[in-house]
Amino acid sequence: MNTEKQKFGQTSDGKKACIYTIRKGESLARITDFGAALVSYMVKDASGKTVDISLGYDEVTGYERGSSSVGGCVGRNANRIAGAAFTLNGKRYQLAKNEGENNLHSGPDVYEKRFWRTEGVSGDGTSITFSLHSPDGDQGYPGNLDLSVTYSFPEEGALQLCWQARSDQDTICNPTNHSYFNLNGHDSGTDVFGHQMQILADYMTPVRKGAIPTGEMAEVAGTPFDFRKFKAIGRDKDMESEQLSLTGGYDHNFVLREAEGKVRKAAAVLSPETGLEMEVDTDAPGLQFYAANFLGEHTGKGGAAYGPHRGFCLETQFFPNAINIPSFPQPVLRAGETFRSVTIYRLKVRG
Repeated sequence: MNTEKQKFGQTSDGKKACIYTIRKGESLARITDFGAALVSYMVKDASGKTVDISLGYDEVTGYERGSSSVGGCVGRNANRIAGAAFTLNGKRYQLAKNEGENNLHSGPDVYEKRFWRTEGVSGDGTSITFSLHSPDGDQGYPGNLDLSVTYSFPEEGALQLCWQARSDQDTICNPTNHSYFNLNGHDSGTDVFGHQMQILADYMTPVRKGAIPTGEMAEVAGTPFDFRKFKAIGRDKDMESEQLSLTGGYDHNFVLREAEGKVRKAAAVLSPETGLEMEVDTDAPGLQFYAANFLGEHTGKGGAAYGPHRGFCLETQFFPNAINIPSFPQPVLRAGETFRSVTIYRLKVRG
């Protein structure tokens, strides 16, 4: 086994965490078994300097104490469910109300604060698989769910996440990764407003109070949400917008072009400072862009200062509250069927 394994501290109840390194050429990723969280994603920038673009912590206690899902794998259902309740096959299920009257990321007993089983480590050190068993009734959801995520480098500079899940009952299955990225480097001390971003979406899903989608799909043209061509993330952040006011900045779902189920380019982000460009490819129907509006001031890896807007999240997933909005693509996994989804964070130096 060429994949490196190291100790990563222990949780408050004495459980020991590990961290694993996978690599391909000059690209390297470090992932911990606590939350299957991405801790580091390291590449060379335009000057040849190695840059770690992923916000994270030096040991497991940072993830255990954190409240912003940094790097973690989120499920069963990422994002929000209105009223913390849904109906499936005529039966109503009640979840915990952990964000006002709503449920966020299936909390409070979130997957990103659980230990995942490590398995399927590749002999060439380019991939690693983590799995989690979620029993029937866990977090309020029906069905025994077996979920796995494989981190791999199918090619240099392309960190791929492959999700797979099965359940013995019809259930919701909408996992995502909640990494915060800064292409200037996680420790650059800069916000991401100067990054240039493109999102290949003509529509977004507007929200009401509580960041719950209204059920509409609104055109992005003429709004701060028009990222169809590259523009600075911060260019329109102060534009008068009820949508931005409702969420304290960008925290919205974009309706990706082309049908779900096909891996295609969803977004791209460029740092003029380092010359690094990240392309996000996925087969998911939606992309949640979050500009870390409420990432609190605190210390990350190596003493780095983190805070609001010090990273960006591009979370590939089904639309928020989709289970309660029949016109949206549905995050329902039928009993005995297999859920599969792919997301690739592809990095290159812009020429």
